[in-house]
Amino acid sequence: MTSVVVIGAGSWGTAVARLLAEKGIHTALWARNARIAEGISMTRRNPSYLTEIELPAKVWATTDLEKAVRDAEIVIIATPSRAVREAASALKPLLAPNTPVVSLAKGLELDSLMRMTQVLTDVLGHESRLAALSGPNHAEEVSRGIPSATVISAYEPKLGIWLRELFTTPAFRAYTNSDIVGVELAGASKNVIAVAAGMSDGLGFGDNTKASLMTRGLAEMSRLGHVEGANPLTYMGLAGMGDLIVTCTSRHSRNRALGEHIANGGSAEEFEEKTHMVAEGAMSCVSVDELGSKHGIEMPVAHQVRMIVHENAPVASAVDALMGRDTTDELHGMALIDE
Repeated sequence: MTSVVVIGAGSWGTAVARLLAEKGIHTALWARNARIAEGISMTRRNPSYLTEIELPAKVWATTDLEKAVRDAEIVIIATPSRAVREAASALKPLLAPNTPVVSLAKGLELDSLMRMTQVLTDVLGHESRLAALSGPNHAEEVSRGIPSATVISAYEPKLGIWLRELFTTPAFRAYTNSDIVGVELAGASKNVIAVAAGMSDGLGFGDNTKASLMTRGLAEMSRLGHVEGANPLTYMGLAGMGDLIVTCTSRHSRNRALGEHIANGGSAEEFEEKTHMVAEGAMSCVSVDELGSKHGIEMPVAHQVRMIVHENAPVASAVDALMGRDTTDELHGMALIDE
């Protein structure tokens, strides 16, 4: 491996570009914003994201997509989920049919309810060259070399193993998981639970509340995965429980911060304008809730987050709705084994 391209120069794209370049790989970082590309070229730092991190000389930035992908042996898409279809459409005429494409986005497409690799298949075709990377991977820590782990899921097992070796470094340990449905659905749905956890923080609730939200959130995440054909054990792994824990508790979590912001009277639009970052849970609460409704399963936390973020329901109303639900067996509706 000698050359890769990362599409998207936000925090995560920048962190991944640095990680690969430190392995001696020539890494193109495509930025939509010319100021970011120029800043990286001139100062070796992203002027908008992870500004304190110096990028290796093997990272080069550009706004020219054709130039970025010209020599790339692999394409890594690090845009928000809402921009993946647009990115794939722009890439389509530039890529060979066998060029591997890895999605780092964690979300579902709003209208189609497709997972990100489904969107890529829809646009690019050749499912066998697609993969997804997920897990408890805050860019702020990965970019500083703080020990982290991730999971890679590919439709073709050999590609997954190859990518596992590509991404592994002394401080970033990659695992493979063949359950791409579960890996992607867990990545999308955990963000919604993190928004709820942030709302709990904003209301001044305690550890019991957050632990309860996370646990019951994991239950509805796994219910959704089960009806979509995911392996329930994926939800006990890095893409499930691992990412849920970090996204609900970390000071770096933009989804948790969004929930806290809303609980304090703000809106999702104000949050994005203020931080210049996309909290995926703001839209995933709609798509995850819709997907649950499609299958006729209960997604109470996701539904309440959706009502608050998009229907201006009071945050306190979600507390009453969740605490006032009919009592039932804790394991009701959960799939505990891979059937």
